[in-house]
Amino acid sequence: MTVSFEPIRTERLILRPSRLSDAQAAFERCNLPEVARYQDWEMPYTLERAERRMAALETMDGPTDGEGWNLTVVDAAETDRILGALAVEITWGGRSGLVGYTFHPDYWGRGYATEATEAIIRYLFDEFGVTRIESSAHPDNPASLRVMEACGLVFEGLIRQSFWVGEECSDDILYGMPRADWEAWCNRPRQRPERVELVPVTAANRRAVAALATHKSQERFVSPMLGNFRDALVPPVENGGTLVPWYRAIEADGEIIGFIMASEMTEHHANPYLWRFLVDRMHQQRGIGSVALDLFEQWCKGQGAAAIEVSWSEGPGSPGPIYLARGYEPSGKIEDGEIHAIKQLA
Repeated sequence: MTVSFEPIRTERLILRPSRLSDAQAAFERCNLPEVARYQDWEMPYTLERAERRMAALETMDGPTDGEGWNLTVVDAAETDRILGALAVEITWGGRSGLVGYTFHPDYWGRGYATEATEAIIRYLFDEFGVTRIESSAHPDNPASLRVMEACGLVFEGLIRQSFWVGEECSDDILYGMPRADWEAWCNRPRQRPERVELVPVTAANRRAVAALATHKSQERFVSPMLGNFRDALVPPVENGGTLVPWYRAIEADGEIIGFIMASEMTEHHANPYLWRFLVDRMHQQRGIGSVALDLFEQWCKGQGAAAIEVSWSEGPGSPGPIYLARGYEPSGKIEDGEIHAIKQLA
């Protein structure tokens, strides 16, 4: 099965079929160690290899079942400026598509990979007619995981010692989504909710609370709900006393979309400690987190607290910048590898 492909134009990019004249840019990009680090080719990547690949791609009209295909991604404003490439593989008689992306480091961190990948996913679902999209990445490549997550793909598993490049072997993280998940992702609410409340976790909403989930790449910063329930049920001992958990579901316009948990003030704990904070992946980027933190800080003031404590791990995607922007100042202490901070309440 082959479908003739017409270039796709996005807000900033053009995705067009690769051609022989792209070989020099492909060679320069793919031969960079930082680009090849998590990819499936051995180094050095030669110009001759790039030319062979581009020559083969010129003979293809579009995605073909059972064959790998590439698109070149160029700047829409400067079409001779090549930013990177997308890889597409169609399987199962046109029913499933696998996507990948490679960009020159000069263009990392600008959202190009997400913009291009989202566009090819939309094409594969809406124009080509696949029923499923999947992708994979090295576990040590969180930037790639965040691209997949920003496009709506969901973590589906880790295959151990399954990805070989020459004599080197690594684990492989799998992401995917069927058409129904894609439609749900496209139709998820984007606007700021009219009403955000912190509500008790009850028998009526406990299943909705338990189903809350962040993106997989965020789990190094945010505990999954199983861990939250575990610590609420059997709290740890800190500073000579057992923590007393206070927790609420975050409700936005009547829908459960997040969870917040703190430890209350006791004779062993002078300040409330913001312990767990989670907004479901389908409701992030709506301004809900900021409102929920405002409500939590108001609750702390109502309890007579003079300050609030929190901690976070550093790294791409860390919530640290959010807390710093809200006035939480690092205390200089490191707790279990996390930066400890405190905010004085007026």
